[in-house]
Amino acid sequence: MGVRILAIESSCDDTAASVIVDGNIRSNVIASQQMHKIYGGVVPELASRAHNEHILPVVKEALKEAGVEKQELDAIACTRGPGLMGSLMVGFTFAKSLAFALGKPLIDVHHMQAHILAHFIEDPRPSFPFLCLTVSGGHTQLVVVKDYLDMEIIGETIDDAAGEAFDKAGKMMGLPYPAGPVIDRLAAEGIPKFDFPEPQVGELEFSFSGLKTSFLYFLKAQIKKDPDFIEKNLNDLCASLQHRIVTILLNKLEKASENTGIKSIGIAGGVSANRGLRSALTQKAEALGWETYVPKILFCTDNAAMIAMTAHYKYLQKDFCDFSERPEPRLKWEAQTVK
Repeated sequence: MGVRILAIESSCDDTAASVIVDGNIRSNVIASQQMHKIYGGVVPELASRAHNEHILPVVKEALKEAGVEKQELDAIACTRGPGLMGSLMVGFTFAKSLAFALGKPLIDVHHMQAHILAHFIEDPRPSFPFLCLTVSGGHTQLVVVKDYLDMEIIGETIDDAAGEAFDKAGKMMGLPYPAGPVIDRLAAEGIPKFDFPEPQVGELEFSFSGLKTSFLYFLKAQIKKDPDFIEKNLNDLCASLQHRIVTILLNKLEKASENTGIKSIGIAGGVSANRGLRSALTQKAEALGWETYVPKILFCTDNAAMIAMTAHYKYLQKDFCDFSERPEPRLKWEAQTVK
């Protein structure tokens, strides 16, 4: 039947499991947590408790959908980091225990590396090397992908991530959490008529803290003049904010392409599901002659299929995790096989 791997993802508030057989995803099951919306953000303690409740049913369903018995598995994989410590601990401990009980190797996966390798779940798949913009709630990076497990970060945020900027700005406007998808939907009904500054930082570095501050001061000033300003201009505010975030991302991506000479471009991470970003990337690609790759939205947000795909390539290299290792909420690229 080939190499069979069970993969588990629990870095934040989604409990997910996937089974991959010889590089082909056979199942991808996700249990999302809804209780965080009322708090305006993920509550770590509640997230870890929910993972405890969801992980066994999710794993059982993933194995059932794949038609694979746990005794038939060749390895168990899981996210080691980065992420919330309590959430990571649930998935990592479960995976380690199962691997130990079955006498199978354990494969630890870097969450951001997995987002990039989501490009190889389905066709079309990019060829090497390609340049990947990874954008999520906690990370914004420019990565040269030389091979499946050989990647180099050439630029990243010096403070906040793009996804965080969406969510924090959304909170300022009274939007529900997570605000990113809401802003994306409302932006489609507005026009970017309000101008916000583009941060002046290093050539391939990102910064979103100043944009958040500028957005906050702008709202405060306008509300002083008209208490109903946000309600009257919500769609245009969302369009303007999204336009600025997208232009920041794509301007840096264009510069990275110029510097490296790479015209094969991918985007990954939760924010890559943003329709405004996808549309602008298409326009940029047509103007600059890029060949672009964007995973299906299901594989942009947190999922276990991307963990399974990464584990597949690590298995082929016999890159296994020692059972003495622990999850690391701030896991660096250097801690993995990424060079």
